[in-house]
Amino acid sequence: MSRPERKEDFELGALPEDDNREFSREEGWVPTPRMTGEVPARALEEIRWGGFFRRCGAFLIDLIAVAALAGIMAGMAYVGYKVGLAAHGRRPGLDNTLPLVLGLSWAVVLLATGYFVMLHTLCGQTLGKAIFKLRVVGADHETIGYGRALWRWIGTVATAPLLLGLLWIVWSSEKRSWHDMLAGTWVMRE
Repeated sequence: MSRPERKEDFELGALPEDDNREFSREEGWVPTPRMTGEVPARALEEIRWGGFFRRCGAFLIDLIAVAALAGIMAGMAYVGYKVGLAAHGRRPGLDNTLPLVLGLSWAVVLLATGYFVMLHTLCGQTLGKAIFKLRVVGADHETIGYGRALWRWIGTVATAPLLLGLLWIVWSSEKRSWHDMLAGTWVMRE
């Protein structure tokens, strides 16, 4: 029995069906890791990481999307608050808008958290990442779960004031920021 000659035989792991013998180094051919299932096929492909400028552009688009959603939410809340005050014969003023501002502040935090955590969990990318063809993945190159996505978001918010966590992307060989390292995630280009 001769060894496979075509490139497709090596890549797809195709072996002759009528031959069940072991291949050894003495025969000059050893199955590749891809053929034996030891290494995932994706690991053998060239991985392209999401770089600093791509990720910043994606994050800027995401901030614009969250700001637009927050603006719609704030407008609706203001109209509802104004109607509620009018029902009691009052008008919105500096003295009675503090509950609205506090409520909207918490609502925007929850909206941003939900936006990033849910989209990273469900499809691995936000609107900005989809435009820039980026995807957040775990070590197995699959989408991440809710817990990991939440840790990633907490890390993003915690390291945002320092900017060093984001700048770490420039120096990291895998283009990982601190929040990626905290959550065990990578950002890959599609």
